[in-house]
Amino acid sequence: MNLPKAVADLVETQNNFDSVAYANCFSETAVVFDEGKTHNGKKEIERWIADSNERYKATIKPVGFEEKETESLLMAETSGNFEGSPIVLSYHLEIVDELIQSLKVTG
Repeated sequence: MNLPKAVADLVETQNNFDSVAYANCFSETAVVFDEGKTHNGKKEIERWIADSNERYKATIKPVGFEEKETESLLMAETSGNFEGSPIVLSYHLEIVDELIQSLKVTG
C-alpha cells in the first residue's frame, strides 16, 4: 500500500513502540483525540503514546487508505492487549508539510 511518508512513519514507529519517533511524526502544535481524550502538542502526544504502548502493546496493519479534501483516512487492523483484539480502527489525519497536524482515532 502506497502511504504518504508521515503515515508510513506513524505505522512503523507504532509497531516498533518508539514513542519519541512516533511523536516526531507530529507538528509541535498537533492535536490527538483518542478514547475520549484530547492530547495537545508533541510532548503530550509522546506521553500519551508511551502510556498507550505500555497498556496495550498495540500494533497496526494498514488495510485501507484514502486521501480526501481535508483529511487522510487510514483504516488499520489494530491488535494488542485489549478486549476484542484485533479490531479495525479509523485514523483520521490532517497532514501539512509532511507532519501530522491532527489525528482522531475512531472505532
